[in-house]
Amino acid sequence: MPNDKRLQQLHNWLNGCLNISDYQLHPASGDASFRRYFRLNHNGHSYIIMDAPPDKENSLPFVEISKVLINVGLNVPEVLEQDLDQGFLLLTDLGQQQYLEVLNSENADRMYGDAMDVLLRLQACSDIHYKFPLYNTELLLAEMELFRSWLINKHLDIELTNKEQDMLNKSFKWLCDSAIAQPQVPVHRDYHSRNLMFDEVRNPGILDFQDAVLGPVTYDLVSLLRDCYIEWPREQVESWVTQYHERAVQAGVVREENESQFLRWFDLMGLQRHLKAAGIFARLKYRDDKPGYLADIPRTLGYIIEVSGRYPELKALHNFLSEKVNM
Repeated sequence: MPNDKRLQQLHNWLNGCLNISDYQLHPASGDASFRRYFRLNHNGHSYIIMDAPPDKENSLPFVEISKVLINVGLNVPEVLEQDLDQGFLLLTDLGQQQYLEVLNSENADRMYGDAMDVLLRLQACSDIHYKFPLYNTELLLAEMELFRSWLINKHLDIELTNKEQDMLNKSFKWLCDSAIAQPQVPVHRDYHSRNLMFDEVRNPGILDFQDAVLGPVTYDLVSLLRDCYIEWPREQVESWVTQYHERAVQAGVVREENESQFLRWFDLMGLQRHLKAAGIFARLKYRDDKPGYLADIPRTLGYIIEVSGRYPELKALHNFLSEKVNM
């Protein structure tokens, strides 16, 4: 990448600020944002470099939240060195095995069990001294608007009637009200198989937590169990949700011992998240020239259509999606 100015800045930072010269640097992974990652090998040790252009990404929340999560015992990258002005972080390396690469029907109970253990630890922890932004009505609605603007209008080139616009507005508001009614806890916000790393000792390692907020108790659970990148039978998912609900009640995270209410929250939270995700996948293609995520839209829409069909309040949304948007 001879014309990559950011890469040259990174080399200058490593050589000068960190006094590192004898190293190997290789791409580690991309990102659905403007961040990118490199794996640095130096003196027999492996590290991760985060490259986050400061005019596009604010790395301070990552630095602060990393400390918070480490303090409550979670396995997240530690920030070893930082240059926020240039947008470079040197991090510990949590390995190369994403959950998505390891998960199968034989190990899913154990893998998801580990991930739910860690999630419950985060939600039940009352000793987190960090003011997470609120996952409020404005943010929840703005996320669902991505579905309308990028998936329906841009990707599918559908011109909505006034009646359809009103139907989407009412559906979005109803989903938002359900989310706000839930117990509010720390929310990772992207707790899924591409951001969880398999670790033989401290499973899982957790990445991409910089957008954490205070929000609905089922949000991370639905990110995990109704993953945009891997799908499981509904019966299995509901079994995991029931297990989590029982443990959340025991831990005091959820006070109501109402399993059906919790599952309803879970379903509706999933609709909000998948509407957002489908919009983001389309935006990644048209705004960011990252077309690879389009392959995940059919699975995501499948969740939305299937779940919306179970709730009378969303019948109009279900019919619209089934007729005009199903891919």
